[in-house]
Amino acid sequence: MKLVVGVSGASGVNLTLKLLEYLPKSIETHLILSDNAKVVLSKELNHITTHKNSNIAASIASGSFGVDAMIIVPCSMNTLAKVACGIADNLLTRSASVMLKEQKKLILAPREMPYSAIALENMHKLASLGVIIAPPVVAYYSEQQTLEDMEDFFIGKWFDLLGIEHNLYKRWQ
Repeated sequence: MKLVVGVSGASGVNLTLKLLEYLPKSIETHLILSDNAKVVLSKELNHITTHKNSNIAASIASGSFGVDAMIIVPCSMNTLAKVACGIADNLLTRSASVMLKEQKKLILAPREMPYSAIALENMHKLASLGVIIAPPVVAYYSEQQTLEDMEDFFIGKWFDLLGIEHNLYKRWQ
């Protein structure tokens, strides 16, 4: 599997770090960092192919590269709006645009709340196009006791959407 992980915005970037840590090494992972996310993630990645957000010519910007899925965690409202409007002004939004064009799995994890009417309208538009809107929302049935348990639950739900096997949370019985 080829997976693109996008990071837009710094709030919630710890979820991205955990997601990357838990990803099986057999998954070919490509990472795009917005300028704000770079500040937070600067030197903590070693087995991931990173791409400059300004490099529109990167391999993952082409449908012929054959990416299977893309997830943006966290996804800022700015990035969500650009994707909803078809603005592909950097590698992150261009890669998302390619996923839409190629009808591949695209998952966005919006990080802000409450949602404005504009954000909800953009999410609705994207969901209508097949994009999965999956914000980090707690479900109490999995008996989370700590913040780490909640983070594992979020990542587990995203892995479920990506078809990645895991034991990160207790499933509904």
